[in-house]
Formats: sequence, C-alpha cells, structure tokens
Amino acid sequence: MLTTILAFVFVLGLLVFVHELGHFITAKMVGIRVERFSLGFPPRMFGKKVGDTDYCISWIPLGGYVKMSGMVDESLDANIKGEPWEYMSKPVWQRMIVISAGSIMNFIAAVVIYALVFYFVGIGEGIEGTIVGETFSGKPAEAIGIRAGDVITSVNGQPVKTWEELTNIIHQSPDLEIAIEWQRDGQTLSARVTPQRQAESNIGMIGIGPTIKYRQLGFAESWQTGFTQSYTIVRLTIHALRLIITGQEPVRDAIGGPLRIAEEAGKSAKLGFEYLLAFTAFLSLNLGFFNMLPFPVLDGGHFVLLLLEGIRRKPLSTKTIIVVQKIGMAFLLALIVFIFFNDLRRVL
Repeated sequence: MLTTILAFVFVLGLLVFVHELGHFITAKMVGIRVERFSLGFPPRMFGKKVGDTDYCISWIPLGGYVKMSGMVDESLDANIKGEPWEYMSKPVWQRMIVISAGSIMNFIAAVVIYALVFYFVGIGEGIEGTIVGETFSGKPAEAIGIRAGDVITSVNGQPVKTWEELTNIIHQSPDLEIAIEWQRDGQTLSARVTPQRQAESNIGMIGIGPTIKYRQLGFAESWQTGFTQSYTIVRLTIHALRLIITGQEPVRDAIGGPLRIAEEAGKSAKLGFEYLLAFTAFLSLNLGFFNMLPFPVLDGGHFVLLLLEGIRRKPLSTKTIIVVQKIGMAFLLALIVFIFFNDLRRVL
C-alpha cells in the first residue's frame, strides 16, 4: 500500500508540475501576471508568495492549476480590468501559445523520459524462452513456490519452449487445475495450480511475467526511439478514443481515474523504477492529449474559444465565456463522479 501511495504521488505530482510549468513559463514570457501556481486543488494547504505569484500546495491532490490575471477559467473569476499584464489584454496568438503549452510540455516530458529509459536501461527486444522474470504477489504461481529465474519446462505434461506456448495453455484453462513443472538450479520441481479467470478477458492467469531481453541504445538512437514510442502511443490513444465513441469499446472498461492510476503506478513501481518512469511517460502523453480535446474547461476548450475570437476578430463576452465554463464544469463533475464509482466497481 505504501509503495502504491508513493508511486501515485510521484507520477501525478510530476505530471501536474510539468503541465502547469508549461503554462507558467509561457505566461511569464508574454507578460501575463501569474497570481497562483498550485499543485493540487483548493483549499490551499501552505505556500509562499514570491513577487506577484503565490506558489502553493493545496489539499486535493488530483491536479493543479496556474491562475492568470484577467482569465475566466474554472474558478469563474470575471475580474477583468483591461490591465496590460492580464490574459485578455494579450494577442490571440500569444494566448494560444500559453493555453497549449501545458500539453506540449507533457509531450516533451514523455519523449525525454522514454529517451532516458532507453539510453540507461535499453529497449526490450524479445523474451528469453520460458524463464520467469517475476511472480505477482497473492497470485497462484507465488502460492506454489514459483520464483523469478525459474524455467518452466512443461504444462499438463506438454513441453513448452517459448513464452507463447506456455501462456496459450494457461490462458485456455481458467478455473481448471493444471500440472506445471519447472527447473531451478538443476532441480526439477512440480505442482498443480488453478489459473484465475480474468473477468475482462475471460482467460486464465497464474501471475507470472517473462524475462525480457534488452539491447542498449546509443544517445541519438535513444532520442529517436523515445519520439517514435511517444508518437505510437498517441496514435493508439486516438484509436482507443475512436473505439469508445463508436461504441466498439465499453466506456466502463476503457476509462480509469485516480484509483486505477494509483493501482497501475503501484504495479509499475514494484517492477522497478524504469517501469514507473515508462508508465509516467505513457500517462503524460494521455494527459497532454486529453487536455487538448475541444471541451469546455479543458485547455482544448479554451483554445476553441480563442479560435472563435480570432475568426470574429473580437473577444466573446465575459458572460458567454462564464456560461460555457459552467456547462463544462457541470459535465466534468458528472464525469469525475462516474469515473470514481467506476474505479470503485473495479476494485470492489
């Protein structure tokens, strides 16, 4: 539990900081006054004011925000005076840069993290036979004594030489007892085990992972591979979103919130710091992508309002912006409640 909590705080804290830092830096660059840089949502816990900005930690650790002077955001603060340092006083193109900078920083962070992992750890290029790389706590494999480094030689009397052969037999035997044989330090061990049925996929699993072969990458290749990996994940994310919209993928199975993130962060941390970093990069890409969807309250929603302002050659009225933000907030709160209870359904 402690590992899961610490991993969750690390992942979410890093992603929120990077995202809000993008807004903060670009706002400062174009001369917009930043009133608050907060990790977490109100109420404010503690912090320190330096110059015009209150740098703080807030009590609700599910995000963060940068409050810019003269901007109508989710706080619905309509205190716009027309001062030169206010958000609305800046040209549309500058405000577009500021709004999109958070997601851009998330994309950049993902590429950097992947590149560092590939450079220092290497890239997985296959599986070493049937050598067990890990056993998961509380699963059947651990209960019968299988450990990392063991070589599984047969299942139900059928010899297995590849991980695919091994998992195919196990996956086809949910809730059915099977005989499994493995070697450790030249000694042959055996036991009977019942693969657990997975509700989502209806396959059997005993809780083991393979040993991955890694190849070290050079500096330039690491950066190239980091970019390629990030691009691939964004494409897969777009494809997954398309499946959800068209009804081919159930929303309840596809969407996860803080509890699911914490769960996956904990699993990644137990595998090793490099796995936690890779999960952080994956989540950073998702955060950057979904934040730029054209939905009120999100950065993409603000971007659409700026596009409309540019086309009309005059800003939307403050009243209109507030109405749009209120509608977006209501829908977003409903979505948050749905995601929270969906997470609880999975856990319980």
